[in-house]
Amino acid sequence: MQDAIDAVVLWVDGSDPDHRAKLEQYLATIGRRPDAARPTRFLSVGEIDHCIRSILRFAPYVRRIHVVTDDQTPEIFKRAMDWEPAMRDRLVLVDHREIFAGFESYLPTFNSLAIESVIHRIPGLSEHFVYFNDDFMLIKPVEASGFFRAGRPVLHGRFDTLPELQRTRRLRAWWRRLVRTPPESLRASNREAQALGARLAGADRRFLLVGHNPYPLRRSLIERFFADHPDMLERNVSYRLRDGAQFAPTSLGHHLALQADAAIVEPDDRCLYLKPASRARMLQRMEKARHQPKTTFACIQSLDEAPPDTQRAVTDWLVQVIGQDPAATPTPA
Repeated sequence: MQDAIDAVVLWVDGSDPDHRAKLEQYLATIGRRPDAARPTRFLSVGEIDHCIRSILRFAPYVRRIHVVTDDQTPEIFKRAMDWEPAMRDRLVLVDHREIFAGFESYLPTFNSLAIESVIHRIPGLSEHFVYFNDDFMLIKPVEASGFFRAGRPVLHGRFDTLPELQRTRRLRAWWRRLVRTPPESLRASNREAQALGARLAGADRRFLLVGHNPYPLRRSLIERFFADHPDMLERNVSYRLRDGAQFAPTSLGHHLALQADAAIVEPDDRCLYLKPASRARMLQRMEKARHQPKTTFACIQSLDEAPPDTQRAVTDWLVQVIGQDPAATPTPA
């Protein structure tokens, strides 16, 4: 029998005046606005609603959905007060202060990698959990075995050579030395962050590059690693904005499982990944995914940057595929 599975979702409402004020105050201390502080990283146009509804509908075995925020409450939590208790009680709000205990000096943070580093500290979190960005949605039913089999995380990605071992990387470094140009500043590349996490877990030549899918993780593996390497945990949470020196905690968790021969790897072929583009092309891809049995996830990034008609089209499609909020509790006569 499969053990309990929880979901963890990171969410921020970048249009909240309090959040904006915190961010602007921090940016004033560093005197610049790096790419990691672009508004699209924080703005929300209702993706969290579809994310939560999709888990409730298509993964009913998920015990609790922990939504991690900075002193904010998604509107869906307020509407959930009218739901049936069995459905409403599956939603749990987690504040940054709870999971940054001992690291309060690094708050407020505007860095998903820093927050991901401490989600294993969520009170009452199950051993097996699935981490979602708030722009991840299930668009079809997913069995529990799609995330864990006999307790082993099911990972979807492809193995790649570690960046520093790739010939093109070595050639670029040699050319910079030859012409005496300064080295590139560290950029918060997702691929590099995954490679760093893999190295920490012991990868020496290849690493599993995972795409935009929900991430199944084992809490105890991450907990044990950070208990043995507390300095690595503190360093990763210390960055207020994403930085190229950070590792991806999800990749660390995946490679710890791989090193223990306690993970299953399958092709990365289940996700519809969309970024703002022409409305016609997006609708075409969405409808195609809707009728492909294998495509069970959607990641819709930076929807706030799309034109209003594209936003409406995507939202309408998500409502058709996922549905609305669960039914409210009938009002007593």
